[in-house]
Amino acid sequence: MPYIVLKNSFQGEIMQIPAGKHWENLFYGLKLTLFVLLLGAVPFLPAGCATTETLNMGTAGIPILEKWSGDYPVQELGRLPAGQQDTAAGFIDDPETFIQVWRVFMPQGILPPVDFSKNIVVFTRNIQFYNRTSILKITLQDGTADIIAMETMSSMPIEEKAAMAMAVIPRTGVKAIRAGAEKVELIPHQ
Repeated sequence: MPYIVLKNSFQGEIMQIPAGKHWENLFYGLKLTLFVLLLGAVPFLPAGCATTETLNMGTAGIPILEKWSGDYPVQELGRLPAGQQDTAAGFIDDPETFIQVWRVFMPQGILPPVDFSKNIVVFTRNIQFYNRTSILKITLQDGTADIIAMETMSSMPIEEKAAMAMAVIPRTGVKAIRAGAEKVELIPHQ
């Protein structure tokens, strides 16, 4: 007759239990239960993968055509588009505003050509602390362009200048700009 051997690790005792029909039936039932559970889970595996893919559909990367990072003088925030002087995210969709902003953002830089009939300039900045920032990626989902930026972390207050990053992106399909929780709706040109 086969035995099941159990060892007590504290006292080093070995105990043998006869492995009769009762134990064989118990192990058979356990094996059958595990097999049925596994068999029941298999059809859900592909469905779980498909569900994950479906949730991510609709998010697309937006090409960044050009980008810049630098300091923006606080006293010149009035040059930013109306309603966007105090926001963390925004956009410029006309050459006149872009020229005015560029002159104080990059005073030594050559004005880059931007085709505003096809593109817009988006910007992001930290409005609480002076943190250098750079735009890494922009994604588009349901008409909202999400700006993903990298910032240094400091506790220096914004006094004379704010760090800002700008990027040129295609305007096709963009209805709003978002950086973090702040969202700014695009207003179509008249």
